[in-house]
Amino acid sequence: MGRISRRTWLLSTGALACVPLWGAVGCGPTVNTGATENRTPRVRVKLIGDTSDIQLGASGEPLVKAGSDASPRRVQLGSGVRVSLSNGRWQVGSVGFGSGELSLTPGTGPISLNGVNYRGSFRLVPSGSGSTFDVINDVDLDGYLKSVVSKELYRLWDDETYMAQTIVARTYALYELKTTGQGRGWDVYADTRSQVYGGLDAETSKSRSAVENTSGVVAAYGVTGREKIFKAYFSSSCGGVTQSAADAFNDAWSQPLSDRNNGSLCNASPRFNWGPVSVDKTELTRRIKLWGQRKDRAVQNLTDVARIDVQAVNRFGRPVRFMVTDARGTRYSLGGEELRWAVNTDAPDRDTTLFSSFCRIINDDATRTIRFVDGHGHGHGVGMCQWCAQAMAEKGVRHEDIVIRSFSGAKLARAY
Repeated sequence: MGRISRRTWLLSTGALACVPLWGAVGCGPTVNTGATENRTPRVRVKLIGDTSDIQLGASGEPLVKAGSDASPRRVQLGSGVRVSLSNGRWQVGSVGFGSGELSLTPGTGPISLNGVNYRGSFRLVPSGSGSTFDVINDVDLDGYLKSVVSKELYRLWDDETYMAQTIVARTYALYELKTTGQGRGWDVYADTRSQVYGGLDAETSKSRSAVENTSGVVAAYGVTGREKIFKAYFSSSCGGVTQSAADAFNDAWSQPLSDRNNGSLCNASPRFNWGPVSVDKTELTRRIKLWGQRKDRAVQNLTDVARIDVQAVNRFGRPVRFMVTDARGTRYSLGGEELRWAVNTDAPDRDTTLFSSFCRIINDDATRTIRFVDGHGHGHGVGMCQWCAQAMAEKGVRHEDIVIRSFSGAKLARAY
């Protein structure tokens, strides 16, 4: 990366190598990933949860070992064999193994799960019933990102967009690794609950280049020399106005994750404007109650939905809180994302789902429907807007500037 100074130094902890990037002059302790010099950290990706069997394959013979086994064994998986857990013991094709966590280390070729090849190794972790387990892929962070970036962006988008997305996705993954991941056996999901991850087969030359050209670079925020990484959210289209992570997810307020007015920057998005979406009140009641039950929220006690109203907007006019009133007059306050999740819970078709909570609401008593109109954007609208990033890239904005403009007050730093 020609624009990045090659001067390096170690912090007093000796654990983190940093270089000044695009005006950043240091890295704070929170940027520490636990990686050793010249080695990227590993991320633990939960590919499947609580399953009873899977198909694993490999072109080489991976080493396989259960927790109770004395030593690993090489097993021929070929194009795929069934792996299952019964009474706490593992069966890999025709070969039986002991109990506990089952680990698979690749041989000369990658391991495949249900026909998809993945980098790194696998851990199959019993989930408590004696016959079900979680599938965890342990992979180096840059290898992980080579799939994430290609799954998150359109194939023909600009190289600068790809590099900006890589920096943001790396920051997000590292934050999860050092926070939420500390209390469990995995760091991120493989889907939109974290970042979409498609394994080795999903990589492209463009995604690999973007990762290699930004290796180790993250977004950070704070006092110079003590910057910290943060949960670098991103979504498809903000619809003109982003919302803060505090409003969307009840996170602590922070400057890089505050709201912004992007105007018409992402108007090329097919979801820049959307609607109307009409949902019958009876159906809406079912969905919201079900969401409340799953989340153990008070709204599970909802009777029939009478109306939904915007309760609060942010400084740029984007709705961030809604009031749901039922037939008894009982009112339930939901954040914008909570309302979107509730309205979309167990929805039978995409025509009656909300692309975002950035919309206006019409309560139609005559037809017993609620109409969500004048909708804008796609996704939660926090952090970097991908369609805005692409629009900036098309205008000649470099990836460093795209990241800085997406997260107010942020700097770039090298985390490994």
